[in-house]
Amino acid sequence: MNLSKMSAQQFATLCHHNGPQLTLDVRSPSEVASEGVGFSHNLPLQDIERESLVELMAENRCGSDQVVYLLCQGGQRASMAAEKVRPLLSNPLVIIDGGINELRNTELPLVSTGAKTMSMERQVRITAGALVLLGASLGYFTNPAFYSLSAFVGAGLVFAGISDTCAMGVLLARMPWNNRRT
Repeated sequence: MNLSKMSAQQFATLCHHNGPQLTLDVRSPSEVASEGVGFSHNLPLQDIERESLVELMAENRCGSDQVVYLLCQGGQRASMAAEKVRPLLSNPLVIIDGGINELRNTELPLVSTGAKTMSMERQVRITAGALVLLGASLGYFTNPAFYSLSAFVGAGLVFAGISDTCAMGVLLARMPWNNRRT
Protein backbone atom coordinates (compact mmCIF):
# COMPACT_ATOMS: atom_id res chain seq x y z
CA MET A 1 0.00 0.00 0.00
CA ASN A 2 1.33 3.38 -0.99
CA LEU A 3 1.05 6.19 1.54
CA SER A 4 2.20 9.71 0.83
CA LYS A 5 1.47 13.32 1.67
CA MET A 6 0.51 16.16 -0.60
CA SER A 7 0.37 19.83 0.20
CA ALA A 8 -3.01 21.55 0.15
CA GLN A 9 -1.80 23.70 -2.75
CA GLN A 10 -0.81 20.61 -4.77
CA PHE A 11 -4.22 19.05 -4.05
CA ALA A 12 -6.04 22.23 -5.13
CA THR A 13 -3.99 22.36 -8.34
CA LEU A 14 -4.68 18.67 -9.04
CA CYS A 15 -8.43 19.22 -8.61
CA HIS A 16 -8.32 22.33 -10.80
CA HIS A 17 -6.63 20.45 -13.65
CA ASN A 18 -8.15 16.96 -13.28
CA GLY A 19 -11.48 17.58 -11.56
CA PRO A 20 -12.70 16.31 -8.19
CA GLN A 21 -10.72 13.51 -6.59
CA LEU A 22 -11.96 10.72 -4.29
CA THR A 23 -11.57 12.51 -0.97
CA LEU A 24 -12.48 11.21 2.49
CA ASP A 25 -13.05 13.94 5.05
CA VAL A 26 -12.52 12.22 8.42
CA ARG A 27 -13.81 15.10 10.56
CA SER A 28 -17.12 15.01 12.43
CA PRO A 29 -20.28 15.71 10.39
CA SER A 30 -20.78 19.06 12.13
CA GLU A 31 -17.23 20.15 11.27
CA VAL A 32 -17.76 19.16 7.63
CA ALA A 33 -21.09 21.00 7.54
CA SER A 34 -19.39 24.09 8.89
CA GLU A 35 -16.75 24.14 6.14
CA GLY A 36 -15.56 21.52 3.71
CA VAL A 37 -14.70 20.46 0.20
CA GLY A 38 -17.94 20.08 -1.76
CA PHE A 39 -17.03 16.81 -3.46
CA SER A 40 -15.56 15.06 -0.40
CA HIS A 41 -17.18 12.11 1.34
CA ASN A 42 -17.59 12.42 5.10
CA LEU A 43 -16.42 9.32 6.96
CA PRO A 44 -15.56 10.32 10.55
CA LEU A 45 -12.36 8.81 11.90
CA GLN A 46 -14.17 6.82 14.59
CA ASP A 47 -16.55 5.30 11.98
CA ILE A 48 -13.92 3.93 9.60
CA GLU A 49 -14.46 0.21 9.09
CA ARG A 50 -14.20 -2.22 6.20
CA GLU A 51 -17.91 -2.15 5.33
CA SER A 52 -18.15 1.63 5.11
CA LEU A 53 -15.01 1.81 2.95
CA VAL A 54 -16.12 -0.97 0.60
CA GLU A 55 -19.53 0.67 0.23
CA LEU A 56 -17.94 4.05 -0.53
CA MET A 57 -15.59 2.54 -3.09
CA ALA A 58 -18.47 0.69 -4.78
CA GLU A 59 -20.65 3.82 -4.89
CA ASN A 60 -17.83 5.69 -6.61
CA ARG A 61 -16.96 2.76 -8.91
CA CYS A 62 -13.35 2.80 -7.75
CA GLY A 63 -10.82 0.09 -8.38
CA SER A 64 -7.90 -0.80 -6.17
CA ASP A 65 -5.65 1.54 -8.16
CA GLN A 66 -7.81 4.62 -7.39
CA VAL A 67 -5.98 7.11 -5.17
CA VAL A 68 -7.87 7.98 -1.98
CA TYR A 69 -7.17 11.43 -0.53
CA LEU A 70 -7.58 11.84 3.24
CA LEU A 71 -8.61 15.20 4.65
CA CYS A 72 -9.19 16.61 8.14
CA GLN A 73 -8.80 19.97 9.86
CA GLY A 74 -5.00 20.09 10.04
CA GLY A 75 -3.64 16.70 8.98
CA GLN A 76 -3.42 14.79 12.26
CA ARG A 77 -6.71 12.88 12.01
CA ALA A 78 -6.01 12.13 8.34
CA SER A 79 -2.75 10.46 9.40
CA MET A 80 -4.62 8.43 12.01
CA ALA A 81 -7.24 7.52 9.39
CA ALA A 82 -4.49 6.31 7.05
CA GLU A 83 -3.34 3.85 9.71
CA LYS A 84 -6.92 2.56 10.06
CA VAL A 85 -7.52 2.35 6.30
CA ARG A 86 -4.18 0.71 5.38
CA PRO A 87 -5.17 -2.84 6.40
CA LEU A 88 -8.67 -2.45 4.89
CA LEU A 89 -7.94 -1.16 1.38
CA SER A 90 -5.15 -1.73 -1.09
CA ASN A 91 -5.63 1.68 -2.70
CA PRO A 92 -2.87 4.28 -2.65
CA LEU A 93 -3.53 6.81 0.13
CA VAL A 94 -2.56 10.46 0.11
CA ILE A 95 -2.82 12.67 3.19
CA ILE A 96 -3.63 16.30 2.41
CA ASP A 97 -1.06 18.01 4.59
CA GLY A 98 -2.47 20.91 6.57
CA GLY A 99 -6.06 19.87 5.82
CA ILE A 100 -8.87 22.40 5.64
CA ASN A 101 -6.70 24.94 7.47
CA GLU A 102 -4.32 25.05 4.51
CA LEU A 103 -6.97 24.57 1.80
CA ARG A 104 -8.42 27.92 2.87
CA ASN A 105 -5.28 29.50 1.39
CA THR A 106 -5.79 27.94 -2.05
CA GLU A 107 -8.09 28.60 -4.99
CA LEU A 108 -10.11 25.43 -4.23
CA PRO A 109 -13.60 26.61 -3.22
CA LEU A 110 -14.81 25.43 0.17
CA VAL A 111 -18.50 25.09 0.94
CA SER A 112 -20.14 26.13 4.16
CA THR A 113 -23.60 26.08 5.66
CA GLY A 114 -22.72 29.14 7.69
CA ALA A 115 -23.03 27.12 10.89
CA LYS A 116 -20.10 27.64 13.20
CA THR A 117 -18.80 24.67 15.11
CA MET A 118 -16.03 24.19 17.57
CA SER A 119 -13.04 22.10 16.50
CA MET A 120 -12.51 18.76 18.20
CA GLU A 121 -9.19 19.91 19.65
CA ARG A 122 -10.87 22.90 21.26
CA GLN A 123 -13.67 20.72 22.66
CA VAL A 124 -11.09 18.38 24.21
CA ARG A 125 -9.19 21.27 25.81
CA ILE A 126 -12.39 22.75 27.27
CA THR A 127 -13.60 19.38 28.59
CA ALA A 128 -10.22 18.42 30.06
CA GLY A 129 -9.83 21.82 31.71
CA ALA A 130 -13.35 21.68 33.14
CA LEU A 131 -12.78 18.19 34.56
CA VAL A 132 -9.47 19.20 36.16
CA LEU A 133 -11.08 22.31 37.66
CA LEU A 134 -14.05 20.26 38.89
CA GLY A 135 -11.80 17.62 40.48
CA ALA A 136 -9.64 20.24 42.18
CA SER A 137 -12.66 22.21 43.44
CA LEU A 138 -14.50 19.16 44.74
CA GLY A 139 -11.28 17.89 46.32
CA TYR A 140 -10.74 21.17 48.12
CA PHE A 141 -14.33 21.88 49.18
CA THR A 142 -15.78 18.42 49.80
CA ASN A 143 -13.49 15.39 49.86
CA PRO A 144 -9.79 15.04 48.93
CA ALA A 145 -10.65 11.84 47.03
CA PHE A 146 -11.98 14.05 44.20
CA TYR A 147 -8.40 15.12 43.44
CA SER A 148 -8.12 11.75 41.72
CA LEU A 149 -10.41 13.07 38.95
CA SER A 150 -7.82 15.74 38.14
CA ALA A 151 -5.04 13.15 38.30
CA PHE A 152 -6.99 10.83 35.98
CA VAL A 153 -7.52 13.58 33.39
CA GLY A 154 -3.84 14.59 33.66
CA ALA A 155 -2.75 10.97 33.10
CA GLY A 156 -5.08 10.79 30.08
CA LEU A 157 -3.52 13.92 28.61
CA VAL A 158 -0.01 12.51 29.10
CA PHE A 159 -1.08 9.24 27.44
CA ALA A 160 -2.68 11.17 24.57
CA GLY A 161 0.53 13.13 24.05
CA ILE A 162 2.71 10.02 24.07
CA SER A 163 0.47 7.77 21.98
CA ASP A 164 -0.94 10.47 19.70
CA THR A 165 -4.45 9.12 20.34
CA CYS A 166 -7.14 10.77 22.42
CA ALA A 167 -9.91 8.77 24.05
CA MET A 168 -11.67 11.98 25.09
CA GLY A 169 -11.66 13.17 21.48
CA VAL A 170 -13.19 9.88 20.34
CA LEU A 171 -15.91 10.18 23.00
CA LEU A 172 -16.63 13.80 22.14
CA ALA A 173 -16.82 12.94 18.43
CA ARG A 174 -19.71 10.61 19.24
CA MET A 175 -21.70 13.31 21.04
CA PRO A 176 -24.95 14.41 19.36
CA TRP A 177 -23.76 17.97 18.66
CA ASN A 178 -20.83 16.58 16.64
CA ASN A 179 -23.00 14.26 14.56
CA ARG A 180 -25.58 16.76 13.37
CA ARG A 181 -25.50 17.42 9.69
CA THR A 182 -26.40 21.07 9.61
